[in-house]
Amino acid sequence: MKQVEVIGRNDTLTKHEQILRHIESLGVGTHISVRRIAKDMDVSEGTAYRAIKEAENSGLVSTKERIGTVRIEKKQRNMDKLTFLEVVDIVDGQVLGGARGLHKTLNKFVIGAMEQVAMLRYIESGNLLIVGNREEAHKGALQNGAAVLITGGFDTNPEVKDLADRLSLPIISSTYDTFTVASMINRAIYDRMIKRKIMLVDDIITKSKVYVLKTGSTVREWETLSKETGLDRFPVVDEWNRVIGMAALKNIDRQTPTQTLEKLMTRNPVTVHPNTSVASAAHLMLWEGIDVLPVVDTNRKIVGCVTKEDVQKVLQYIQRQPQTGETFDDQIWSGFTELIGQGDTPDTVTYRGKMSPQMTNYTGTVSTGVLTTLLTQAAYRAVERNKKGDIVIDNISTYFLHPVQMESEVVLASRVLEASRKFAKIEVDMISEDRRVAKALITAHIFDGG
Repeated sequence: MKQVEVIGRNDTLTKHEQILRHIESLGVGTHISVRRIAKDMDVSEGTAYRAIKEAENSGLVSTKERIGTVRIEKKQRNMDKLTFLEVVDIVDGQVLGGARGLHKTLNKFVIGAMEQVAMLRYIESGNLLIVGNREEAHKGALQNGAAVLITGGFDTNPEVKDLADRLSLPIISSTYDTFTVASMINRAIYDRMIKRKIMLVDDIITKSKVYVLKTGSTVREWETLSKETGLDRFPVVDEWNRVIGMAALKNIDRQTPTQTLEKLMTRNPVTVHPNTSVASAAHLMLWEGIDVLPVVDTNRKIVGCVTKEDVQKVLQYIQRQPQTGETFDDQIWSGFTELIGQGDTPDTVTYRGKMSPQMTNYTGTVSTGVLTTLLTQAAYRAVERNKKGDIVIDNISTYFLHPVQMESEVVLASRVLEASRKFAKIEVDMISEDRRVAKALITAHIFDGG
């Protein structure tokens, strides 16, 4: 029996997987029930229930009070559009009508703070009108292809609800006021934009072909597969395709060709899940000293692999992309500019910036968290300037010598004391009003993105 496999999408599926495929094949907006799935797939209601819960965790379906379980459009990565169902969650809303359209995406929202004739000129299909208890505006928006969010907890008349149901356009009621719901939706869109620059392992793995070995595979079979693929590290799986080991060159070196991998492989190997960030996978490879990571689902069944080359390409790509949303670190660093040629030594990188009121704590001085962020950001940039790579901080010793007042100007001087291909030591000084107010000594691992 051949002990080498290329796992593809046409492998024999379990009943559980067949149910998930069936759910995935249903049209968006289809109502799903445990009893119906059990009958259609000829399984027990317990099996159907577990599969539906997994489909919900995977983003294939959504369950809402007074609506039930509905097949939705699976959330796609790198999208900054919200679905109306997500809007319901964001504003703690109640769906008054048009529930079949909750899977649709929101293109933009319009605040109804003008006369209706003028308002309708701005409303297009896919929009969301945010308005109070103006029933004619509700009706007009639906007729223009837009969903409606009624603020202040108001209801609408049955005619508008019937129209929403016929057009499959949601009409939602929230107890919050117009300004609050607009701010909440804006915040959610902004957070989505930040996520666009965070690539996941699921974005880069190729699931169509996964080369694996079995415990009964021989050293000769490993060598044959290595020659065919150019790889020297393969996952070892059991009969259910669960990863139980890794077989690398170091495991089979100087072994007889007929020796099986069961006693040679490395057991309990390091793995990642599809929703692991690429940066985390890269750092894990660095710490563990490995070039290939198996990607597994929640049952440890293999779904793909990522290599060091894969993540290096992504890190290079990310470095070239514009920033589409600011994290707290981005916001803290945004007020700092580099001072060219003003370091004490040629290898010192210097930055200047002003401490904003948002950076302070209850005492009116800049918080230690902000100071630590600034010190580490300066270290990151010094290494990036010298080594063109990403760093994983191993240890940081910080010294806060004097309190830093808000709106004071500070200078950060960052210097790489020592650097090799894999490690770096960085010293960062923070100067304010001509005296050192903080200092950091940092050791870090370097992940070469080039």
